[in-house]
Amino acid sequence: MLDIAFYSDRTGQPCYISVAKDFLLWLAKSDFIEIGSDQITEIEIDGESAQLPLVKLGQGKISNRQRFRDFFLETIRQESDRVLTCSGDSPSKEEYQTVTYRLKKLLEILRCIEDENYLYLQRI
Repeated sequence: MLDIAFYSDRTGQPCYISVAKDFLLWLAKSDFIEIGSDQITEIEIDGESAQLPLVKLGQGKISNRQRFRDFFLETIRQESDRVLTCSGDSPSKEEYQTVTYRLKKLLEILRCIEDENYLYLQRI
């Protein structure tokens, strides 16, 4: 499993979203990788200073947050269509979990992107 992490400038806890390697590879082949640029940024994690390559979500004429949000909304729409097409009439529990994995992870990431408390994204 790999992670996509969200950080706040405040003392709040980071949010780590663990994803399967094939999901991250699929995402890396999309426009996700083109949004924003990683900048070494000093932040505080669990009371300690760290320098990490982060994408600032509020940066840009059209903010990176808005660009990510637009990307994930469109990708969720496409993935929803794929899930409905592939799920069949009565999929088994395993088939259902396999077919909906990407959609669940996309929604989880979108929730963090829309949370204004998170100021940075890290593609780990």
